[in-house]
Amino acid sequence: MAATGKSHSIQATVRANIDSNSRFDVTFVTMNVLATVIACYGLFENSPAVVIGAMIIAMLLGPISGVALGLVERNNPLLRRALSTLAGGVSVVYGTAFLVGLVHSEFPLTGEIYTRTAPNLMDLLIALGGGAAGAYAMVSPRLSVAAVGVAISTALVPPLSSSAICVARGEYRLGLGALLLAFANIVSIQVAGSTVMWLSGYRGEDAEFAGSSLRRSVPSVIVLCLLALLLSLNLRQMILNEVYEAAVRKVLRAAEAENKGSHLTEVRFQRASGRVVVVAVYRTPVPFRPEHAAAIEPRLPLRSGDQSLELRIRSVPVTVASKGGYLYSNQDLTDFVSAAGR
Repeated sequence: MAATGKSHSIQATVRANIDSNSRFDVTFVTMNVLATVIACYGLFENSPAVVIGAMIIAMLLGPISGVALGLVERNNPLLRRALSTLAGGVSVVYGTAFLVGLVHSEFPLTGEIYTRTAPNLMDLLIALGGGAAGAYAMVSPRLSVAAVGVAISTALVPPLSSSAICVARGEYRLGLGALLLAFANIVSIQVAGSTVMWLSGYRGEDAEFAGSSLRRSVPSVIVLCLLALLLSLNLRQMILNEVYEAAVRKVLRAAEAENKGSHLTEVRFQRASGRVVVVAVYRTPVPFRPEHAAAIEPRLPLRSGDQSLELRIRSVPVTVASKGGYLYSNQDLTDFVSAAGR
């Protein structure tokens, strides 16, 4: 009896905390605005540490937990309030990041932003794990929700901020990709949270509704499955691109032997209307000639769906020295240019 009373007391405390964190108030708005500002500058600085550190003050996990609890406990007032707060929080984050993006429109898009514009199935699985961990931390008296909440918040505010920054400078495709990531994370966290709460005994006061309470999350599960399908296609495309680009780099590295002292430093892929332009950057004492490019280009694989490929080689002059003297130097370049001039 004492154990049952303690369990009810713990559940009452958890419900009260989730209800409190699902309210749209000054504290909620202020903390999310500050978190977004810090996250935006972390994105601009390309600093993962700043982006993650900024999320200590984010508060988007609360309303998502309210949605999860409202669904499994058939608590419609809590569900409506949490949905309203979540929509308001997303709007606050997006609007703040959009303004920051407009003010700093001259800042270039960084890797931290680009990585959030192409979501795939792995991002969905990470969000599911994070949502389950966050829900379990909330319902367990032995765990603190703080650290887990921070980890989950990082999956929400940065992609929302990345999307708004991209949209602010007219990069709508990139903005849509980051927004898809944020949406997938929200759905994943809610579904995982509802499942963990249901398994932990949060099923409402009426036992006869225990089975039907989880079924209220069926629409979310359907959306999650559709997202999983879409993101699986994205993952497959990403893998195909990685395999193709690795094959191209292998051929270009093998071409180093054809130009004494050259070293491949970078490969860029530019695609448009079925045409691929491969830009290979070599550091070399002797620049590649057009006939070199013409000889290497046919060896490069053509990706399925692409109609044509063009290789462009950029030669960056370099001097190579050892203790015995110069192995390759600018003199090689000078001699080459002199010979070409004759």
